[in-house]
Amino acid sequence: MSSRIVTTGPGAHPSPETSRPGRWLALAVLVLAVLLVAVDATVLGLATPFLSEDLRPSGTQLLWIGDVYSFVIAGLLVSMGSLGDRIGRKKLLLIGSVAFGAISVLNAYATSPEMMIVARALLGVAGATLMPATLALIRNLFHDPRERSLAVGIWGATASAGAAVGPVVGGFLLEHFWWGSVFLINLPVMLVLVLVGMRLLPESRDPSPGPWDLPSVGLSLVGIIGVVYTVKEAAAHGLGWDVAGSGVLGALALTWFVRRQLTLPSPLLNMRLFHHRGFSGAVLADLLTILGLSGLVFFLSQFLQLVQDREPLEAGLAELPAAVGAVSAGLVAGLVARRFSVRVVVSGGLAAVGLALAALAWLESDTGYPLLGAVLLVVGVGAGFSFTVTADVILSSVPGDQAGAASAVSETAYELGAALGIALLGSIVTGVYRDFATPGGVPDKAASEAHESLGGAVEASHGLAPGQGEALLTSAQEAFVDGLRIAASVGAVVLLATAVAAWFLLRGQRLADTAAEAVALAEAGRGTPRDGKAGPPRP
Repeated sequence: MSSRIVTTGPGAHPSPETSRPGRWLALAVLVLAVLLVAVDATVLGLATPFLSEDLRPSGTQLLWIGDVYSFVIAGLLVSMGSLGDRIGRKKLLLIGSVAFGAISVLNAYATSPEMMIVARALLGVAGATLMPATLALIRNLFHDPRERSLAVGIWGATASAGAAVGPVVGGFLLEHFWWGSVFLINLPVMLVLVLVGMRLLPESRDPSPGPWDLPSVGLSLVGIIGVVYTVKEAAAHGLGWDVAGSGVLGALALTWFVRRQLTLPSPLLNMRLFHHRGFSGAVLADLLTILGLSGLVFFLSQFLQLVQDREPLEAGLAELPAAVGAVSAGLVAGLVARRFSVRVVVSGGLAAVGLALAALAWLESDTGYPLLGAVLLVVGVGAGFSFTVTADVILSSVPGDQAGAASAVSETAYELGAALGIALLGSIVTGVYRDFATPGGVPDKAASEAHESLGGAVEASHGLAPGQGEALLTSAQEAFVDGLRIAASVGAVVLLATAVAAWFLLRGQRLADTAAEAVALAEAGRGTPRDGKAGPPRP
């Protein structure tokens, strides 16, 4: 099957006649890749208390285990999206899936915090090949805007379903096996994806891609990791000379990256895409939304298990309302956005998430599940509406041959937001937690272990006299909840501010109803400035 797509003009969107037979079966294969990444992201949260007891990471190492995956994947997503445009998205997806499965084994059998951090980083390299390729293939499989909206909704719903399946399956595994087993569930999914994908997925690529610019790859990686590392360390330990140096290096690398893209005949990322207000607004909304949410997601599993003393499976089931809400909202988001408007759906969804997070400012150690479940449900519905519509806007803002790079921008915003959110909000939780008062009579070694992480406090309390251990654990749990309340409040402010920004940035943005209308919208408003004038997107 030809990898080229029929266009209606130079660099234009595909014509409606190019809809592929079997595209829905191909979509079923693509969502397996989404499931692979989503499951991996959520099971880590449940496994954190067990991993802490076994590997005994420090608080800083625990944060690195949680966010190094996002650091690396954020730094490489644009590069991998552009590589898929060049060598073929199907090829990159299948190669990345095999690598993801193999490196999951390395994660499962990590024997030290340092090995775990390295394994998570390598998993980020493999993960960077998957998400841009899936969205880009959807862009080229579904040329009818309404079909594409539904396909993107299914794609997003699968990610949410993976977030639900991960804790439930992970909780079952953690109750019967060791913590490394949660990574091995990637293997059967990867196997099905590769075997079925080889037969069903069509290949697609940019027919005239130009060379893959390795200096740009390096600049992107150094820039994003440098900036995120600076934010993380400055929030946790203050702005020292080494931290400031990494920030300057990262900023210089990103500046050089942007300047280089503007001069290359075949850039890794067409920076002129950001001149389209809808594209820029959607990317910014994704980044800030995940930034505000990530602290809650990362620490909620620890709260349910280590503060409320729930079993892993019970904690996983407790998180289901968020996935149910996101799946339901994602499937109808396109219809609702066409009925009302893009900015109403995105801003309304973000405002709902912000208000739900604000409710957690009153969180207590013994807060009942009805409040937690309601908060999670509202978060899921709001995020499902917002993420599905912004992904649709981003995909429909570019010609099909640049779908990989545009999808990578969307995913980069997501992963960068997650890394920044864990760094900033996670540092708030960790900073508040480490200042808790140690009860009198607790040995220095036990106190030191307890102040490193809540998992360390649980372990340290087991080696103390019953009354003393209970006092230490209660003090640690109260400090953890204090930090979580503050982080949720900060997240709420970020989400509400993002809702206001999205209202203005997405003004006049709408989803097309037909392929012909999509082409007309592209020609009318999605041009990229060239020599000071607006023109059609570059082919």
